[in-house]
Amino acid sequence: MPSSQPNADFTASLDDRPPAQSSDSLSDFSVAICTYNGAERIGKVIKCLSAQVGTENFNWEIIVVDNNSSDKTREIVEHYQPTGIGKVPLRYHFEPKQGLAFARQKAVEESHSELIGFLDDDNLPEPEWVANAFAFAQERPKAGAFGSRIFGEFETKPPENFDRIAAFLALTDRGNQPLFYYSSKKILPPGAGLVIRKQAWLENVPKSCFLQGRVAGYQLPGEDLEAVLHIQSAGWEIWYNPDMILWHCIPHWRLTPEYLLKLCQTIGLSRFYTRMLSVPKWLRPLAAIAYMVSDLVKIVTHLIKYNNRLGSDIIALCELRLYLNSLISPLYLLRKQLGL
Repeated sequence: MPSSQPNADFTASLDDRPPAQSSDSLSDFSVAICTYNGAERIGKVIKCLSAQVGTENFNWEIIVVDNNSSDKTREIVEHYQPTGIGKVPLRYHFEPKQGLAFARQKAVEESHSELIGFLDDDNLPEPEWVANAFAFAQERPKAGAFGSRIFGEFETKPPENFDRIAAFLALTDRGNQPLFYYSSKKILPPGAGLVIRKQAWLENVPKSCFLQGRVAGYQLPGEDLEAVLHIQSAGWEIWYNPDMILWHCIPHWRLTPEYLLKLCQTIGLSRFYTRMLSVPKWLRPLAAIAYMVSDLVKIVTHLIKYNNRLGSDIIALCELRLYLNSLISPLYLLRKQLGL
């Protein structure tokens, strides 16, 4: 943690020529890069944004939200200001509250546009990502949020059968056609590469989500899922846009057994909360019982199927860890709320 915080947010153009719009004017689209200690990564994201094409007919901006970094993230952003990407403004904001949920909330509040596309500092968008995101929003005015087609760029080869848990690392490939996410399917896009409407977010997503992500002393991911569930529950459409392609850079340590097991454990522990968000309050006791029975069936079935391979199949072990922690999720969250 840094010993002091920046005195104020700063705004600057990526070009020393006059920008297409002032930093205080409205934009048609905002790209929000949320980062924590991303000094070694964020430059690649900005370079990918400098290669965007097809954006000549609308104004867009880039926002970097520094989520309490202790490295040289701010200096890296400053480095790109004088020689940036033409007339696209780049703005920097500091969010002292640790957690991706707080960083995204800051980005929404500071955005100058109605459409906001979230990128993490390890997401590399293809050259038409911004243009395709903007076009998709124009075609579907009832879409409150829509996700990208996300492929992995791996530092090392993933373990065998990794595709069974790839979605937990925000990898999403649902084909070449747009896909509508029905609430009954209980499947939603990840926060990485997600585009949202500012109105849908501000009117429905709490300023402080219950799930805050992986921060010190609090290891419950799912903050992006919680936000999208709130938007969907308010009646907004949620979509998958296959033309918004980006690459998620995954370092070797995020493919280790230790990391994958911990990831599945924490996702499981957060599941009861996200499951109940889309269930009417009067149905929640029955839904809780139904989910527990379902989790027990999954555990027993999984043990029967993989019992002899759990010692050597890390993916099967991850799935078991997910089911077990999903089962105890209600008790875990109750203890959290009671401060036990």
